[in-house]
Amino acid sequence: MSEQSLETTPNTIVVLGGTRGIGLEIVKSFLQRGDTVYFSGRSLEQAQALAADLGGSAHALAVDLSEPATIHDALASVPRVDALIIPAIERDTNTLADYNIERAIRLVTLKLVGYTEAIHVLRSRFTAKASVVLFGGLALQRPYPGSTTVSTVNGGVVGMVHSLATELAPVRINAIHPGIIGDSPYWEDKDNGHIIARTPLGRLVTMDEIVGAVEFLVSNGGINGVNLAMDGGWLVK
Repeated sequence: MSEQSLETTPNTIVVLGGTRGIGLEIVKSFLQRGDTVYFSGRSLEQAQALAADLGGSAHALAVDLSEPATIHDALASVPRVDALIIPAIERDTNTLADYNIERAIRLVTLKLVGYTEAIHVLRSRFTAKASVVLFGGLALQRPYPGSTTVSTVNGGVVGMVHSLATELAPVRINAIHPGIIGDSPYWEDKDNGHIIARTPLGRLVTMDEIVGAVEFLVSNGGINGVNLAMDGGWLVK
């Protein structure tokens, strides 16, 4: 195993956007490994209640990535970082015919400025084996009506990974770009049959598989500057 891997625990993991969905599953996974996990929601009270339920070495933070000027103080209690994972998202169907400027600015700020500022703030606390995992999405390559802002910021995540791989070196940075996660709270009750029919895997990717990919990108010291599509092969059909 590489010297840069997280084989030796406990480690200090920071998950921004960790109170629900895939973010929460990531938090649970690293806690089960024995790591110390700092995770955020927008409400400190909600995050603290969840930390009490999770037990172990879970520490609550309140971070709103759409307000970048607040991020420095919000992350002040984090002592060190062996891995920074940012699954925080905000869904926005914003059509050209009914374009909402405020929602568009909020999402662009959250993804592109907020992600970058969080990395900037924590950079001095990265350990020698530290790595960063961001989340984008496949709306970049599979756009739909109303996805202009989402598709654009996901393209920005691709560029961010390429750019910051050079600025952060030797700290690694990668991103996961999921398609539809079949058992996620947002997608599990929707009719996804037409997408499954176009997926060579014959099913949708699961949250557990996304978590496994996060752990792989965090622990494998040879993976850097990669934007990993996780869609069961949807893009090839």
